[in-house]
Amino acid sequence: MQNPIFQSSALPFAAGLLAAAILFPLRLGGLAAAVGFAATVAVIGNFALEPLTVTRKMVLVGAAAALFGALADLAFKPTRSAGIVLGAVFAGAALWVFSSILRQKIPAEVAIVGAGLAGFMWWLVAATVSLHYDMVRAGATGLALGLGAGFAALLGASALLGQYGMALGAGSGAFLLLVMVLGGRVEAGATLTLTVSVLAALIAAGAVLLAKLHWTALIALALVPVLVRLPLPRGAAWMQAAVASVYALVAAGGALAVSWLAARGWRL
Repeated sequence: MQNPIFQSSALPFAAGLLAAAILFPLRLGGLAAAVGFAATVAVIGNFALEPLTVTRKMVLVGAAAALFGALADLAFKPTRSAGIVLGAVFAGAALWVFSSILRQKIPAEVAIVGAGLAGFMWWLVAATVSLHYDMVRAGATGLALGLGAGFAALLGASALLGQYGMALGAGSGAFLLLVMVLGGRVEAGATLTLTVSVLAALIAAGAVLLAKLHWTALIALALVPVLVRLPLPRGAAWMQAAVASVYALVAAGGALAVSWLAARGWRL
């Protein structure tokens, strides 16, 4: 349980798969990502409110996203425009998460960094939540966003945020595995799409503001919910999931490439 690799891969995958298998009849299989992430946070020991650090604020906002998503899926079917509203809400939450860092900057920097942060969160949430009806593309997006943000954070010299991102990706991978087995019986909903977009945006932005991740990696991650919309082959769910994952991981790979080059002194 103390091995970082186990904490951020096998544990969240197993926890997410168990949650998805139990909850998918209730249309809440998308909680796999949140449960996998929470399992990693629990073993790391970061479930606390005092002191309320930036990373602990991330956990709180991620929990709120999972709760909002679950309530939306149970109460009503989210529309395609729901992501626009939710994106604005969580853009404000992102500014709260990083408020202690923004306060240390001069007004001009606050305006630029704050606008960029809010815009990135808004776009990622809006674009990802709009995939709530497509369990294959939503699962592939969660997988790529989690792994992309996690490995990029590691390259940006943040081990904790790296573990958080990898756990999010592992939980999403567990959901995607269930989709490959059961097909359309598993729903992603806002439960999955809102959780993965909010947490991935916070993890990636945190790696930029708290560590050494180059900001251009955020642009690559923002392309994940775009590339995943490319045409999928007709056939079994497992085949579609595999192709969608390749699309999404290509964009996530761009974030890793940017991070790798920046870590080696390349000017981007």
